[in-house]
Order: sequence, then C-alpha cells, then structure tokens
Amino acid sequence: MSDEITHAILETMIESICIDEERFEKVSHSEDFVSNTNGVMVLDSIAMRLQVIGEQVKKMENRNPELTRMHPEIEWKNIMKLRGLISHHYDSIDHEIVFDI
Repeated sequence: MSDEITHAILETMIESICIDEERFEKVSHSEDFVSNTNGVMVLDSIAMRLQVIGEQVKKMENRNPELTRMHPEIEWKNIMKLRGLISHHYDSIDHEIVFDI
C-alpha cells in the first residue's frame, strides 16, 4: 500500500476517534444515550464514526494486512465486526456496548 493511502486511512481513523472523544464528553453513563432525543443523536453520531473507523481498518487490512499484524494488541477483527454490525444491523446496537467501547 502506498504511503499516501496509508496516511489517508490513518488520518481518517484519527479524525473519527477525536470526534468521538469530543462527543463522549457529554456522556457520563450509558443511559445518557437513551434518556432523551439528544442522547439518541449523540449515540447515532458516535456509532457512525465507529463505523467509519471500522471501514478504514477494513481498507487497511485488505490493502496491507502486514500493518495490522504489526499491532496484535489492537482488536482489529472486532473493530471490523462492529463496522458490519452498525452497517447491517443498526437496530441491534446495544447502547451499553457503545458506551463501553
């Protein structure tokens, strides 16, 4: 994988992580996600960024699996599985699991 593509993938992941961290500042408990309309919007926006992260990991794994193997401490497969869950079974998302993530 070219350095440009790798850099773009990592930048997108970092951007999404930073956005999720900022949005999480408003959340103290998992129930904050479901207690009102604003909480649901925050849950939706955080889940969308988790989906973006998973998609970028998937791209990186497809283009250069060696890069993910260099960091086995990161649960790459689970990140990609979460992306699939959010993409295809959003109605099954558990707000407590998103909070724990």
